[in-house]
Amino acid sequence: MKILHVASEVAPFSKTGGLADVLGALPGALAKLGLDVTVVTPRYGSIDPDRFALARWLSPLPVALGADTVEVGVYEGRPPGGAKVRLLLIDHAPSFARRGLYGDPQTGDYPDNARRFALLGRAALGLCAQLGWKPDVVHGHDWQCGTLLLDATSSSLAPRKVFTVHNLAYQGLFPQSVIDELALPRDGFHPEGYEFYGQVSLLKAGLASADRITTVSPRYAEEIQTPEQGFGLDGFLRARADRLTGILNGVDYDVWNPERDPHLPARYSAERLDGKRACKAALQREFGLPVKPETPLFGSISRLTDQKGFDLVAAALPQLLELDLQFVALGTGDAAIQAALLDLQKRHPKKVAVKIAYDERLAHRIEAGADVFVMPSKFEPCGLNQLYSLRYGTPPIVRATGGLDDSIVDYEPRSQTGTGFKFVPYTAQALLDAWRRALLAYREAPRDFARLQHRAMAQDFSWDASARRYAELYARLG
Repeated sequence: MKILHVASEVAPFSKTGGLADVLGALPGALAKLGLDVTVVTPRYGSIDPDRFALARWLSPLPVALGADTVEVGVYEGRPPGGAKVRLLLIDHAPSFARRGLYGDPQTGDYPDNARRFALLGRAALGLCAQLGWKPDVVHGHDWQCGTLLLDATSSSLAPRKVFTVHNLAYQGLFPQSVIDELALPRDGFHPEGYEFYGQVSLLKAGLASADRITTVSPRYAEEIQTPEQGFGLDGFLRARADRLTGILNGVDYDVWNPERDPHLPARYSAERLDGKRACKAALQREFGLPVKPETPLFGSISRLTDQKGFDLVAAALPQLLELDLQFVALGTGDAAIQAALLDLQKRHPKKVAVKIAYDERLAHRIEAGADVFVMPSKFEPCGLNQLYSLRYGTPPIVRATGGLDDSIVDYEPRSQTGTGFKFVPYTAQALLDAWRRALLAYREAPRDFARLQHRAMAQDFSWDASARRYAELYARLG
């Protein structure tokens, strides 16, 4: 089968979150199963063609965009690591050579995002026609590919269409003026189409146009059909429940593996954990904390927002800091949460260290150096850091939601089962209780905690099983 994936970010070329990691790994896993896979994504200004050995096409590609025809350049290459996947990057400096992928930190989302990503989708379909490569399935990801699925519906390519929701909270809402600006089919602007309370929802365009809808975990597929997590689309999704499937994301163990991770000061395995202790000491030094092997070190890597549970972290930490522990956090986000964490760092410099930044290499070192990972999300479509934490022997504290609930089994000391620490109510007290259970397990039963680490590291969340489920879904589409 021929599968076209289109996405606004693909690791390691561009990344703001888990979407990029999925597109950096899933296409290669599908190719290993014998599928013919092409991935189309923007060539942002931050992507250096020389670094990735990308070849520029000599001829530009004309793309119809409303009343205009836009000429775009095309770069072609392969993902790093040797995956047999064709990668095509759309080069249009006015659209993609900007400071951020979706917006500017000072001014917010770019007002022409609908136009930018309509250009991506139409260029992707135009490339297929120019190459004479007719995909059996067009697979779009998140609202940025809503117009792609709309266009594919009327395309002469006549593919089957799959749409994956990585986070329903981001809906791609725009004023009605984009209908004419982008020449969207006006007969689709109604409650069962892409209309959402008088606005154009590109997410809804993808949902309405898809033959199959997937989410990134089974639990999240259920949750988005409820008023609590449906963001106004729960009824629309319940009406399409027969075409909705949850497939848990996988992990690229070529990238996230403590046995061969190039970003770590020492490497280790479940059989030889000495390297993890060395990673802990190095992380304490890197964050300016006292090097204390027996003090439990908790770590977080996240957007610092309420959605990720950091309002709970900021509320729970003052009580926890009365105990002997350390906490490190890496991320950016809500100004008030950043300020609260930095204030705790100022008042407890030997216990709290925060870096307000995005740093991929440091993220690997936190996963390896922390004793316990903290991920108390209000909602989490899938989550990847809890899966990384398992492989790095860093049992996570998670809230029982979405992919966190699907992937983590709560620790039970009597039966010696479980891979992490779960809590249910979204309250600071519930997080405190789970955090204290983790502290107790670490301090009072070191042998049991070591067994917990071994169970965590033995879990297999590789992309192989997830890719097979996608391949089966494609095959059922016919």
